[in-house]
Amino acid sequence: MSPTAEVSKESVLEVLKQVIDPDLHQDIVTLGFVKNVAVCDGVVKTTINLTTPACPVKDQLKAQAERLIRTLPGVREVNVEMTAEVRAQSGPPRELAKGVKHIVAVSSGKGGVGKSTVAVNLAVALRQTGARVGLLDCDVYGPDIPMMMGLSGEPDQVERKLIPKERHGVKTMSIGYLLPEDKPVVWRGPMVHKLIEQFLGDVVWGELDYLLVDMPPGTGDAQLSLAQIVPLSGAVLVTTPQAVSTFDVTKAIAMFKQVNVEVLGLVENMSGFVVEGRVASAPNSVVELETGVGPRNVPTDAQGRFSTVIDVFGAGGGERLAQRFGFPLLGRVPLNPVVRVGGDAGDPVVISQPNSPIAQAFRDIAGRTAQRVAIKAHQALPILQ
Repeated sequence: MSPTAEVSKESVLEVLKQVIDPDLHQDIVTLGFVKNVAVCDGVVKTTINLTTPACPVKDQLKAQAERLIRTLPGVREVNVEMTAEVRAQSGPPRELAKGVKHIVAVSSGKGGVGKSTVAVNLAVALRQTGARVGLLDCDVYGPDIPMMMGLSGEPDQVERKLIPKERHGVKTMSIGYLLPEDKPVVWRGPMVHKLIEQFLGDVVWGELDYLLVDMPPGTGDAQLSLAQIVPLSGAVLVTTPQAVSTFDVTKAIAMFKQVNVEVLGLVENMSGFVVEGRVASAPNSVVELETGVGPRNVPTDAQGRFSTVIDVFGAGGGERLAQRFGFPLLGRVPLNPVVRVGGDAGDPVVISQPNSPIAQAFRDIAGRTAQRVAIKAHQALPILQ
C-alpha cells in the first residue's frame, strides 16, 4: 500500500487531539488551533495557530505534534509551522483605542518598586516575540518612559492626532514628550482623567496586540480613570519582597477588585542580589561573607569561586501575597546593576544584555503575562468544533 493511501487529513487531526493545551485544558483540534492540514505522498504539513506569539509552551506543543504525526503509518516527512493570532478582548467594541486588542495596566501600591522598569522590559520582551506592542506612560507626575526608552522631543501630528514615538519596535506615548524636562506636572484629578482619555483617543496607536500602561504609584485618580474610560484585560502588580511593599500592594489589589479589573499576576522585583567572587587561596573550602544581617558561610569550587544570593529586601513576600489572594506569581527579577544602566541609557536589559539571566527572567514574565491574557480571552469565546 502506498504512503498516500495510508495517511489522511482525518487521521492527522485525530492524532493531534492528543495534544492538550496546558492552560485551556482542551485539545488543540477542538480549540481550533490546527489549520491547513495538507497530506501528499507521505509528507504532512500543518499549521498550529496559538493565542499569543509569546506562548511559553510553543516549542513543547510543536515537538509533541511532530512526534505524534510521525507515529502514523506511511508518514515520511512532517512540517509543523507555529503561528499565533492574539484573540481580542471579549465584550462590546471599545470607543477609544479601537485597534488595540488588550490593554494591561502595570501598577503597584507604592513607589520605588521598579514598576516602570518592569513595564518597559515587558513591552520590549513581548515585541521580541513578534507581538505588536504599545507602551502608554500614565505616570503624569514622574514620566520615566521617555528616558528608559531613549526617546525625547515632541511627537509628530497628523490631522490633530499624535503619532506615537517608537523605539525597539514599541510604540510609546508620554506627557514627558509634551513638556520641558524641568517642568513639574501639578494637576488635579479631572486633568489627569482628561489626559488619559486623550492619550487613548487622540493618539494613532493603530493595530496593537497589547498596550501596556505604566501607572503612577498608589490607588488614585489615574488608576480609577483608566478603569472607567476603557475596559482592561487585567493588571500586573509589581512589588518588592519586604512586608512594607506587599502591605501596600494589598491596597492596589483591593482597588482593582473594586473596579472589576482582574489581577493577572504579581512580579516580585529586586528579589535578591547575586554576589559572586573568587578566593584563590581557598579552593574547595568555605568562606565567610558579611551580609549586613549576619555572616554567611559560602562554599567555593576547585578554583576558589563562589556565588550566593543576598536577600537585601527579604524573601518570599511576593509568593506569600500571591498565595493569599489566589493569583500567580509571574516571576522574580533579581537586583542587578545592568538593569539600572540599561534604563538610564534608554536600552532596556532585554536589549542591552539579551543573554543575561535577568533578561530571561523578564522574557519569562512576559510569556506568562501573555498566557494569562490569552486564558482570560478564551474563557469568553465559543469553542470551535
